[in-house]
Amino acid sequence: MTSHLSSPDQPLSDSVFQVRGLTKIYGEGDAEVRALNGIDLDCRAGEFIVVLGASGSGKSTLLNLLGGLDTPTAGSLRYRDWDLGQANEARLTHYRREAVGFVFQFYNLIPSLTARENVALITEIAPDPMTAEEALHLVGLSERMDHFPAQLSGGEQQRVAIARAIAKRPAVLMCDEPTGALDVRTGITVLAAIERINRELGTLTMVITHNAVVAEMADRVFTLSDGHITGERCNAQRAAVNSLVW
Repeated sequence: MTSHLSSPDQPLSDSVFQVRGLTKIYGEGDAEVRALNGIDLDCRAGEFIVVLGASGSGKSTLLNLLGGLDTPTAGSLRYRDWDLGQANEARLTHYRREAVGFVFQFYNLIPSLTARENVALITEIAPDPMTAEEALHLVGLSERMDHFPAQLSGGEQQRVAIARAIAKRPAVLMCDEPTGALDVRTGITVLAAIERINRELGTLTMVITHNAVVAEMADRVFTLSDGHITGERCNAQRAAVNSLVW
C-alpha cells in the first residue's frame, strides 16, 4: 500500500515544486506543437502565485503538468521528494487524490446533488478531510449548503467547486481561469474565497488567468508567452481583493 503524501498539518519544506527545463510537446513532425519549452520554476509553501498569459501561451499545460493531469516530454518536475516527471499513472492518481485540489472555469457540479452532497463526494475518499460543512463555511456558503446547483448563482456554484477542491485539505490548489465565466462583482467574491483558503490553510495556490488585474493579489507573478516564462515579479504587498477593478 502506498504511503500517504505529507498533509498540510505536517511541517512543510519551503520548496513544494522544483521545475527545471520542463518541456511538453504535442504531435510530431509538421504537426508538432511545443506547448512548454524549457520552463524553470520554484514554488514555495503558502505562496499565492498568478500565471498570466494569452490563450495558447502554455499556462494551462503548465497547470496540467504541476497537477499531475499530464506528464512532461522532457525536463525535471518534482513535488517535494516525489519525481512527478517519471511517475506512473497509479502514482499520479495518488498524488492528485491527496495533494492537489482543482478549480476550473466551469463548475462541474452534479445537478442532482446539493452543495453539501457535491462536496461530500470528496470527503468520502480523502484520507483526512474536513467536513463538507467546514469547507462550505470557508467559502461563505453555510446558508446555502442544502441548495441544488440550479438554485445557486454562478458565483455560488464556483464557490461550491472551491469547497469541493479544498475539502481534502490539499497542499496545492490549482485554479484555471476561476473567474472566466463570471461578472466582475461575482469574480471578486470567488477570488476572495480563494485568497481566504490560501491565507487560513497555508495552501500553495496557483491561479492561471489572462486577467492581469488578478496579478495584484499575488505574492509572485509569472508571465508566459509561446511556452516560455517571459517575466517574473514579486509584489511588495498583496492587493486587497475588494480593491481589484477590471
